[in-house]
Amino acid sequence: MYGLIFLLEAIQAVAETLLAVYQFIVIGAALISWVNPDPYNPLVRILRNLTEPLLWRIRKYLPFTYRSGLDFSPLVLLLGIQVLKMAVSRICVYLIIALATV
Repeated sequence: MYGLIFLLEAIQAVAETLLAVYQFIVIGAALISWVNPDPYNPLVRILRNLTEPLLWRIRKYLPFTYRSGLDFSPLVLLLGIQVLKMAVSRICVYLIIALATV
């Protein structure tokens, strides 16, 4: 029983850490996009490869995020990551509470 609780806590910690790291990646990609970097730079390529698939989907399904040269899709993605972090945390806490009361 306690092993399962510790496993859920570990899953929660890993998920929150990965989402926090991805938040920093999205922020870095957004900041780099402001200065028109060299597209062959390895750091720029890594950041774009990690963020563009999700940003492209946001731009595709929510076309209002790109208006008059300003791209708000990173803000939408950051908001989604934050909501996902809160959901993962709540679900894990509820499961831990349910397992602890059994």
